[in-house]
Amino acid sequence: MQQPTTRAAGPPGAARGWLDALAVVLAGLVSMAAMAALGLWLAGADDLPEGGFPPVLAATMALAVGGSVQLDGGAGSFAAVDAGITAMPLTVSLVGAVAMAEVFLRQLRFRAVAGGGELLGRIARTVVLWVLALVLITVVAKHTFVIALGGGLVQSIGGALGLTPEVGFHADGLTTIGIGLAWLLFVLAAVFAVSRRAPLPGVLLRYQLAVRPAAFALWMVLLAYVAIGAVAGVLTAIVHGNARQTLAVVVLALPDLVWLAFGIGLGARWHGQLVGALGLPVPEPLSAVLRSPNGKEATVDLGTLAEHDARSWWLLVVAAVLLLAAAFLAAHRSPRTVRFWQHAVRFALATAVTVLLVGLWVRIDADYGLSVLGVGLGQGGLADLLDTVLGGNNPVAGLGSGSLTLRLEFWTAVLLAAGWGLLTGALGALLAARFRHRGEVTESGG
Repeated sequence: MQQPTTRAAGPPGAARGWLDALAVVLAGLVSMAAMAALGLWLAGADDLPEGGFPPVLAATMALAVGGSVQLDGGAGSFAAVDAGITAMPLTVSLVGAVAMAEVFLRQLRFRAVAGGGELLGRIARTVVLWVLALVLITVVAKHTFVIALGGGLVQSIGGALGLTPEVGFHADGLTTIGIGLAWLLFVLAAVFAVSRRAPLPGVLLRYQLAVRPAAFALWMVLLAYVAIGAVAGVLTAIVHGNARQTLAVVVLALPDLVWLAFGIGLGARWHGQLVGALGLPVPEPLSAVLRSPNGKEATVDLGTLAEHDARSWWLLVVAAVLLLAAAFLAAHRSPRTVRFWQHAVRFALATAVTVLLVGLWVRIDADYGLSVLGVGLGQGGLADLLDTVLGGNNPVAGLGSGSLTLRLEFWTAVLLAAGWGLLTGALGALLAARFRHRGEVTESGG
């Protein structure tokens, strides 16, 4: 009986191509929505009034792809809220990226080479559907909450003054769609740079050995930090209590913290400031450093963190060990014909690019403020006046003003990362020389 032959998948037809692209986009949307919903539920957003949970979920997804959310509202013409948030909940981003990459790769399985036209067609169809999805997200990510003033005299005074307290938010369409599109293109580019399962056009095959081993090794470093952070987060939730909010940080923004730790361990410096409440728990040394007592911008690095907790020096040890392990892995996955200095230079470039990307991802710019008749409202002053007039039912009590900023000092960080990559890349190549490299065949054929 003749056995059926297995044939590698070829370029998809028009209908199949669009279905493949739809599968990639849906994988990203569903996985991000599920992770964001779990994190928001843990953070207590499940009891938002007036059907506010779906818009907040959409806003979280907009932030996860690099968009920004604007807060607005106030009390009629009497008071106004001025606020904005630009920060990526990187757990949501990471889950969405991995899901899309996996589905995209499965559609190309069993193939070593793919035509450039076919790959561009797949990417173009995915881009079109992704842009439509981003438009839908920006439409849904909009909501306004009406705050009740109370009854009786308070309500009468509010009506006479034109006070209709509202606080709302909306995703910035231009930023969300533009940066969200760049996010997708980066994810697809990373797929081809990291994974051996991704087929390349013939003209690019000669570059894969120069890129993929180091890129894959640094990807493993980032995932190792996430795994370590997840274990630490769960243990913290169990031992120190406040489990629900701690797990909310893990589900929403774990990579924000652990990849920050990676950069700091290499000697990078972040600059930022924290004013007001964060809402969710973060490591105490980080919070203490950002709350600069003189009101000026603080520097977050190994030294400033160690002033509050000497255990912060372990960040240096963890970064050095994981980077050396990654350098060994990169050299082990490369042919023995690759020269010693090539390992070092390639790994240095990969490390520098990784830290650059971490700096772009772990960037927070969140601020809010309340103005009354154009006058800033903080603690005391007009805030106390409103409390007195409204009898403790001040609809904007507690808003005051606050901000959280965190930005990497890029040039120093990238140069330090390149130096670390050069050193560990050289050591990793020396260690790997003692072992058989991947794909290498011995003289006996073993």
